[in-house]
Amino acid sequence: MEHSIHHFPLDAEHGSARFWPQLATRVSAWLHEQGLSARDAVLLLPFAQHLAPARRAWIAQAHTLGRPGWQPRIETTHSLASALGPSALPQAQQISFDAAIDALAASQLLQGQSWAQALQRSDPRAYELAVQRLVECAHAFARAAALRAPQERAEFWTQGREALQLQAGPGGLERALALVALEWAAADPRSPATDALFALRPSAWIHLQCGGPDRLAAALLRSAEAAGQPVLRLSADLDLDQAFDAGPPPGRVEQALGRDFEDLAQCSAAAVLGHLNAGRAPVALIAQDRVLLRRVRALLERQGLVIADETGWTLATTAPAAQLMALLRACRREASLDDWLAWLKTDLAAPLAERAGSGALTALEARCRARGWSRPQALKPEKLPPGAARLWTLAQEAMAPLLQPGSASLSLAQWLERLGELLLQRLQAQARLEAQPAGPELLDALWLRRQPWPDSAHEAVLQRSQLDLADFTAWADATLEAAQYVPKAEGQVEVMITPLARAMLRPFGAIVLPGADAGTLGPVPAGPALLSDALVQRLGLESLEDKRRALAWQFAQALRAPVLTLLRCHQRGAEPLAPSPLLERLLLARQAAGLGPLPAWVDTREREVLPAAPCGRSAAQGGGRLPAALSASAVDALRRCPYQFFGRVLLGLREQDELEKEADKRDYGTWLHAVLHQFHEERLAAAEPLDDGERLQQAAQAQMRALGLSPAEFLPFSASFARFAPRYLAWLAEQEAAGRHYQAGELDREVHPWPEDERLSGLRLRGRIDRVDLAGDTRLLVDYKTGSVAGLKAKVAQPLEDTQLAVYAALMQGAREGAALAAQYLALDDAKGLAAVEHPEVDRSAAVLLAGLREDLRALAEGATLRALGEGLACAYCEMRGLCRRDDWDEVAL
Repeated sequence: MEHSIHHFPLDAEHGSARFWPQLATRVSAWLHEQGLSARDAVLLLPFAQHLAPARRAWIAQAHTLGRPGWQPRIETTHSLASALGPSALPQAQQISFDAAIDALAASQLLQGQSWAQALQRSDPRAYELAVQRLVECAHAFARAAALRAPQERAEFWTQGREALQLQAGPGGLERALALVALEWAAADPRSPATDALFALRPSAWIHLQCGGPDRLAAALLRSAEAAGQPVLRLSADLDLDQAFDAGPPPGRVEQALGRDFEDLAQCSAAAVLGHLNAGRAPVALIAQDRVLLRRVRALLERQGLVIADETGWTLATTAPAAQLMALLRACRREASLDDWLAWLKTDLAAPLAERAGSGALTALEARCRARGWSRPQALKPEKLPPGAARLWTLAQEAMAPLLQPGSASLSLAQWLERLGELLLQRLQAQARLEAQPAGPELLDALWLRRQPWPDSAHEAVLQRSQLDLADFTAWADATLEAAQYVPKAEGQVEVMITPLARAMLRPFGAIVLPGADAGTLGPVPAGPALLSDALVQRLGLESLEDKRRALAWQFAQALRAPVLTLLRCHQRGAEPLAPSPLLERLLLARQAAGLGPLPAWVDTREREVLPAAPCGRSAAQGGGRLPAALSASAVDALRRCPYQFFGRVLLGLREQDELEKEADKRDYGTWLHAVLHQFHEERLAAAEPLDDGERLQQAAQAQMRALGLSPAEFLPFSASFARFAPRYLAWLAEQEAAGRHYQAGELDREVHPWPEDERLSGLRLRGRIDRVDLAGDTRLLVDYKTGSVAGLKAKVAQPLEDTQLAVYAALMQGAREGAALAAQYLALDDAKGLAAVEHPEVDRSAAVLLAGLREDLRALAEGATLRALGEGLACAYCEMRGLCRRDDWDEVAL
């Protein structure tokens, strides 16, 4: 049966500013012609955002005509259904449309399927993905069924079963999951709240279609016509290819081309500001490209604009959610110290830091980085400053509910109870969270300040689901990802961020659409992953082609705006970026109507040229200050670059080391030093003989435990140590056979090199010598290295340029006991075995070093300038490069 539809063309009379008065006039005239009561009629609109302008237009029309009267009941299908009665609560094992809860319910549902359990045992990740796909498909089936008339629903389920069972070929798992999803949705005995609409008997049904067919409204109108009720169908849809058949558009359409992402964002912000300055408020900013939109919003917020965001963002991206997930990540068994520090820096952990005292968190982090601790197991509370130790203890006590032994598998309700104890009792965080934006929504989403209804689907899942801590963390993450947070705008909205669909027919002063390119405006989301597009069409769900047509209708509606600004980039990175297919269709439609190409957007940004301000070579004034003590690294910094010495030693600046979760070469070197020191000290003091190989392995295991290193992550270095151990023991036996013996290790030394110098007499030279051996009348200083032999040979090729061993020799002043002095680097990790690299004439190098160092320090004490050298590898890898602004120097002036 053909139904007549009244269309609203794209012309000057039907722009977004005049559309709603035209709609009110047309509906009033039809009701009058039909002799129908307006107050008993129902006008159904596409979106809730259309209700206010439609009602205002009706009131304005009554005042204009001077005959106030009743207006129709203006609703959407869902707002009308909500007014007629509440939706039934989902019971146990029924679909709740809460993705995280339904995933757990679906997993329980699959417990009776042998094929699903086999998949869970063989591939847990694939099983988890299958559960997600099952939930997605069940939701799609349930929503599609709700769009049909009650009497048509049984046929929908039957057709769905037949279509799925007729599928053949590969994809057996997908078909099985889709059948489970279909039966799960079909088994729900609840009637959708919208079913009440089919029993309603108004004087007339009036429906405005915009953005494509509305399946629920279409079913409702068919049912009404079958019952003999008057029906008026209105359509604002525009065929994009023929949009200008009625004449020129009511507003102006313009196009802007940006060079790159940043230029596009700035142009978009400038376009919004230009419209506002011209009095076109509010401006709709279309949320087509969320990444680009974040940048545009940041630029607009600097101007103090009142911005409302109807799209909102996932709750997981808000600050309270990030703080909570940091807490849960710190509770994991494999958590790193970085995870703990990240949580302790959040607002949730602020009460612990306050109780521990000022500076406790900073001291804790500094000590962890200085010691190279990367895992909580490596942390030694007794080696922490008092405040830091107190903070660490408080943190572990607070986290106890989630770290308790025996919590491997608990019900979701028990996990939530423990999380509530941690947050609401131990941390007293409820008030803190409720004061933050999105905090109340987080507490509700995770059931921390509310309880599910008795016998509801949520209560059943909370009580029956058994989870370990990793599963609970994943559930919390999924819950926060699924929940939406839409902040409330305060004041008169100037910019409305909204999807393209919700911008239709709204009285915006202008529309700005960033991202009118093929990669952003054109692609549509795929349907349920378990169903092919052909099967989607057969089942009567929304296909890809349906979505593409709907997108074209939505885009065409933007032409009703007073001004539409389309912005896009020429390229994305190095790749050219084509215009959106919808933009190309718009250009062809304009060309067919003789309107010509789109006019270019006029860039009103003012360009400011900044004069060049090159920097000269940096130089610092030490003011005669000298450090109280010098280490080998400090001496090396002074010799490499005085400005580096200024930053590192005089200012005490340090680059914070990363607390890597995985062990690296530095960890291996630290561990190997400790292993050799323990091995030799125990060997030296041993009362009973013990096999050296066994002693070395015991030292290796002990130091691994002491440093908190995981055997799994240390496996590559353990393999290196397995090759190193026999080589080292063979080398040691050879050295001892030649008369060389270990005397001491990790020897801390401190001397006053210039006691006779008034200015330098109090300055100390200090350091730690890795190892001291005795070989006849010679005392041998050894520095362990895990680097290459070639690099070590290059260091001693010019003995006077090597600092490390020369400082070692200087530290042994007064401790030689008549023995001669020698020094060497011992390469422990060379592919060819252990290799010693001797430093020739180390005594002479030490004397020259001390003499030169004395002159340099006296000059500093007299106020000499510490200039940056800006040359060589010392500069290339210097952490003070940003301080001396080496990259900004004027090379010509140098």
